[in-house]
Amino acid sequence: MQDDDAPLWLPHVAAQGGPRFLQIADALQAAVEGGTLRPGDRLPPQRLLAARLGVDLTTVTRAYGEARRRHLLEGRGARGTYVAAPKVEGTPILDLGMNIPPPPEGVDFGELLKHGVSQVLMRADAGLLMSYHPGGGSDADRGAGARWLRPMLGDVDAAQVVVCPGAQAAIAASILALTEPGDAILAEPATYPGLLAAATQFGRRIVAVETDGHGMVPDALEQACRRHRPGLVYLNPTLQNPTAITMPEHRRKALAGIARRCMVRIVEDDPYWLLAEAPPPPIATFAPEQVTYLATLSKCLTPGLRVAFVLLRDPQERERFLAALRSFALMATPLTVALATQWILDGSAARLMEGVRKEARLRHRMARDLLAGRYSGAGDGLHVWLELPGYWASSELAQATRSEGIAVMPAEAFAVGSGAPEVNAIRISLGSVQDRGQLRAGLRRLSDLLARRP
Repeated sequence: MQDDDAPLWLPHVAAQGGPRFLQIADALQAAVEGGTLRPGDRLPPQRLLAARLGVDLTTVTRAYGEARRRHLLEGRGARGTYVAAPKVEGTPILDLGMNIPPPPEGVDFGELLKHGVSQVLMRADAGLLMSYHPGGGSDADRGAGARWLRPMLGDVDAAQVVVCPGAQAAIAASILALTEPGDAILAEPATYPGLLAAATQFGRRIVAVETDGHGMVPDALEQACRRHRPGLVYLNPTLQNPTAITMPEHRRKALAGIARRCMVRIVEDDPYWLLAEAPPPPIATFAPEQVTYLATLSKCLTPGLRVAFVLLRDPQERERFLAALRSFALMATPLTVALATQWILDGSAARLMEGVRKEARLRHRMARDLLAGRYSGAGDGLHVWLELPGYWASSELAQATRSEGIAVMPAEAFAVGSGAPEVNAIRISLGSVQDRGQLRAGLRRLSDLLARRP
């Protein structure tokens, strides 16, 4: 609008009508909503408007500020103040597709970070924190890693621990160190997408091995080893991603025995062991000479800690692993690793993990109640593997949930090979939505959608 049009929308500012700046802001809003003022119209300069209304300049300044807060106005520098275009709020996607730890109740991450970093800076040389550390971690970091692995593996030699920038980097380095281009890697038919991505990039073949309700079938693994002569076997035996199956102890022992007989290396990726309810001992305890054991902090503490600990008992294999790791990720970030070490040593990591464990179990109970008749989870961990009714294909349901503002992971994302997945299912991640109320609403919408035929 032009300056001389101002009287068309201006109110009569009344002494008894409440704060005058709000009267002006309300009049602006009514004029915009009624069409008297349109996007792009210019408003009078504040001094001119104050004179016309008989108020002081501060009142008009506050009114314009309130109107900006309501997204009614925008300033364009020396050109003046204009009516803003309508603010379009995109519908946020409720992310049930990313497996990350839920925020534990009562934990202030800001304070935890401040305290942890302050302790690191008090005890460490800032120059060292900003320098190269290509050796797989300092003595203190490897010692913290050995302490972190103690619940799973008992006492381990800290010199055998390698600190990595996350489990994905550790998996990639294991592939490069243990296999050659064209080699087969044995895995379960539904497996971690990060393994599929790394193997594809490095020119390795992923071969699916039959599974049952307890995980990979021992006889099928032995047959596959003799047929394909694999470079390694990848297993995620505790709260498997995506099926959430925890392999029982007798199955772990059987697979360890086959690895020894066939002289094949197992890479045991075990990110959820500490979140599980009374999990069996890792496979690495039954065949320590045949297993590379991986444990990441990203899945049980916070994804911002890109730190994983890898147990490599053989010195030559450890050197090959470090050489492979350095080819694409020279080191884990020293400051992040120092923070992880500080949290492990002062007990913050254990307290944080306990909070994550409690929150995850609470969310599983919520999922069980809202997905009644369909929920088949173990009650712990970060995700649910939900088998679908026959009228929904997993890829079609994933598209339908997207249109409802919800993201889930279809079975195709985890399938080995290019064929259809063996199970028609979706993975629902329970930790990536911070607010429980939003998670509850999302699960309810998902349940309603599952009940409707497409």
